[in-house]
Amino acid sequence: MATHKEELYKELEFKTKVSVEGIKIDPSILLPVGIGKTVQEQIHGCFYMDHKDNFTLNFPSSFKSPTGFSYGFNWDPDSKISIELNKKDGKLYIYDDGVEKFPIEFTGRPKYYDQQTSDGTYMGKIGQLSPEKYTISIAYSNECALKDKGLDCLFCNINHTKSAYGERQGIKWKTAKQIGEAVKTAFELDGAQHVNITGGYIPERREVDYYLDVAEAIKDSLGVEKFNGTAVIGAPKDFDTIDKYAEAGYRTIGTNLEVWDEGYFKVICPGKVSECGTRDHWLETLDYEVSKFGRGRVRCGFVAGIEPKERTLEGVEYLAKRGIVSLTGAWNPNPGSALEGHRTPKPEWHFDMAVKTHRILANNGITFDLYADASPSASFIVHDIFRIEEGLI
Repeated sequence: MATHKEELYKELEFKTKVSVEGIKIDPSILLPVGIGKTVQEQIHGCFYMDHKDNFTLNFPSSFKSPTGFSYGFNWDPDSKISIELNKKDGKLYIYDDGVEKFPIEFTGRPKYYDQQTSDGTYMGKIGQLSPEKYTISIAYSNECALKDKGLDCLFCNINHTKSAYGERQGIKWKTAKQIGEAVKTAFELDGAQHVNITGGYIPERREVDYYLDVAEAIKDSLGVEKFNGTAVIGAPKDFDTIDKYAEAGYRTIGTNLEVWDEGYFKVICPGKVSECGTRDHWLETLDYEVSKFGRGRVRCGFVAGIEPKERTLEGVEYLAKRGIVSLTGAWNPNPGSALEGHRTPKPEWHFDMAVKTHRILANNGITFDLYADASPSASFIVHDIFRIEEGLI
């Protein structure tokens, strides 16, 4: 008989499959659910993770299983995984190729979403709350300046997301004051504990000034000198710039390589190389960030599945030994990206990546709390493995 722990890991294998293959759903099921009223809706503040464009349906952002694991809702009308209504008990269940798995519950809508900033902007348009209600993630800009130079990262669809959904959903550039007010309200009304600030590429000087203004606005709103916030930045030319982020009050910082192999880095992220420097410069940046923020307080994101697994894990190991945490979420060939139409590896590949990432991080002193505070959401597969191993679920 399987143990409880083995059953949890078995569910995580399925959660990985859901993440990779997406979910189909009969639109008629969604009508009485209350999406955008009682259920948290998708708001495309930065990236668009559904597998195809959708301009007519209002989808839920996420759902939970009976064990408490959070699942993102990535729509794919061709998926063999589906959410269906069980007419016997009136509940929604998730199915895998026609086989019933378990009942699901869509994530409740955050209370702060309907609150307005002092200029009348709905706060749900400023920042979106992660499924476990831990992090309010704010994309200050929903576009990337690299587009104008033809240097977008090949996996990224931020500019497509803006053109497809920015006007439809009322997503615009956020002011520091709006962000400060939204963070305070999310912390007070919904119990959020962490804020992640990110966005498309903008010139370094403008980025620094903006992030410092945002930090001041958040501190003023919360009435604190430092706050649990992550500033996601490009590798600066002058490392003194990093000192400013630490002095401004951010507790963590993120600088995302996206891929580890130097050759892949040049091809997949041409703008990061041309505007911010070589991979060696990015690695020196990460090391310097650790000297200012501390071990476990610096993150590097990888788009797992673009390069060979062994190369990504080599990067995870290299960075973990230096106190840098790695995100290795599954690559989704997003609509509108240069790699749209390509295939990500199989779910088994990604689950193995998550297991090995956790092992490396844990062996280097990283805990769930550290990993959560350096992440844009605490609902990645690696977070769930931490939960299992630390007895948190």
